[in-house]
Amino acid sequence: MNTQIKQEGLVWDLPTRLFHWILVLCFAGAWLTAESEVWKLWHVSFGYTMAVLLAFRLVWGVAGTRYARFRQFVKGPAAIKSQLISYVSGKPEHHVGHNPVGALAIVAMLVLIGATVASGYANYEGIGGEAFEEIHEAMANILMGLVLVHVCAVLAIGLVFKKNLVKSMLTGKKAIYAGEAISGAWRSVAIVLLGLVVSVWWLMFR
Repeated sequence: MNTQIKQEGLVWDLPTRLFHWILVLCFAGAWLTAESEVWKLWHVSFGYTMAVLLAFRLVWGVAGTRYARFRQFVKGPAAIKSQLISYVSGKPEHHVGHNPVGALAIVAMLVLIGATVASGYANYEGIGGEAFEEIHEAMANILMGLVLVHVCAVLAIGLVFKKNLVKSMLTGKKAIYAGEAISGAWRSVAIVLLGLVVSVWWLMFR
């Protein structure tokens, strides 16, 4: 058993947090503007922004800080099974970043975001007739379902295990043991990401 005392430490860098919350806003915005011709430019702009965010997250998942890297949290079936058993037993395993079960949702959402954006682009450009329109709508609905499951899981973990995951994604900090924190917030990369997002909207509305 680890006898160290947990203290607040930085886990989520600023680019990862910025990616997360801008993506939340973009998906919500795209969903709300999906059926309106008046808001079509906004809908398309949200979609392009999600494409930029996805591209960034794929790069940052390889070159980012410790807990942002895919290799740190994407695990095999054995790790997923172990995590599920620990939840059932009421003693969840200690994972500083995403746990193996959460990683499944993250990977699935990234794949669905890619499929939703790609089919949306094809539909917008008139490629494939009505087929891509139906695919786009189906992918968006599945993604929304997964998002709702994700939100419910976050709330459930907060209520049952007293872990405020929303706060940690806002502040970047969690209760961790000594030596588990990342070294910096990487604000410079966050500024680059924000610049890319602003550029998309400037190009769309100029």
